[in-house]
Amino acid sequence: MYSEKVMDHFQNPRNVGEIEGASGVGTVGNAKCGDIMRMYLDIDEDGIIRDCKFKTFGCGAAVATSSMATELVKGKTIQEALQVTNKAVMEALDGLPPVKVHCSLLAEEAIHAALWDYAEKHGIKIEGLDKPKSDISEGEEEEEY
Repeated sequence: MYSEKVMDHFQNPRNVGEIEGASGVGTVGNAKCGDIMRMYLDIDEDGIIRDCKFKTFGCGAAVATSSMATELVKGKTIQEALQVTNKAVMEALDGLPPVKVHCSLLAEEAIHAALWDYAEKHGIKIEGLDKPKSDISEGEEEEEY
C-alpha cells in the first residue's frame, strides 16, 4: 500500500522539530482527518532556505509528506520552494494511496503558509503566493473514503 520511500520517511523522518526565531512559520490542518502540520523556515538575506523543520500531528502519510517536503525546499530559493507542489511531494515519495493524497496537499499548504508568514514579517509580497488556507478541507466537497 505504501512505497518504501513513504515508509522510510515515516519511520525515519528528516528535519523534525522547531527552528527558534524562524523566518517563517506556517500551520495548516485538515479538520476532516485531524492532521495538523507546522512548517518552520530559516531564510537567509539572499532568499535561500537554509533550514526547514516540521512538527506534524497525524497519520504516517502526513509525517512522510512533511519530511519529504522539508527535504525538497531546503537549499532552494523562495521562488523555487513556491514551485514545490503536492504532486512533486508525492512523486518524490513514489506515490501515495488515493485516500492519502490530502496529506501531500497539507505539505504544500504548510510550505505556502510559512512563506506567507515570512512575507508578512518582512513586509514583502512574494510573486505567485496567495494567502493559504489554515484548513485544507475548506471548500472541498464531501469525499467518500
